[in-house]
Amino acid sequence: MKTLQELEAIRQRTLERISLRKEDKEEAVRVVIGMATCGIAAGARPVLNAFMEEIERRHLRNVTVAQTGCIGMCRLEPMVDVYTPDGQKVTYVLVNPEKVRMIVADHIVNGHPVTEYTIGAADKQD
Repeated sequence: MKTLQELEAIRQRTLERISLRKEDKEEAVRVVIGMATCGIAAGARPVLNAFMEEIERRHLRNVTVAQTGCIGMCRLEPMVDVYTPDGQKVTYVLVNPEKVRMIVADHIVNGHPVTEYTIGAADKQD
């Protein structure tokens, strides 16, 4: 059995870790890639790999990459949502590995969304 002091020390360490993770998430850019069947068929796997490689190549530590299911507009897959720490979300459509490099450089690193790759630009083309 642990003493009350040992249990309190464990509790404090755990709370500190939770706090650190929460702070890290608040400062992180989150990239979410649609990886449902439609996204995979349209080429989402090479897009996911390109994001991982570009983020590692640039040594970016404040970026997390996640997968999700169907985003809902299969004709625009592969789709990628980029969430910035200020709560903004930009949805990129018809993404390919070449576009990934520009999205990382312009949007994630420099804070300037690549508007010609966004869902709004795709709607204007229709």
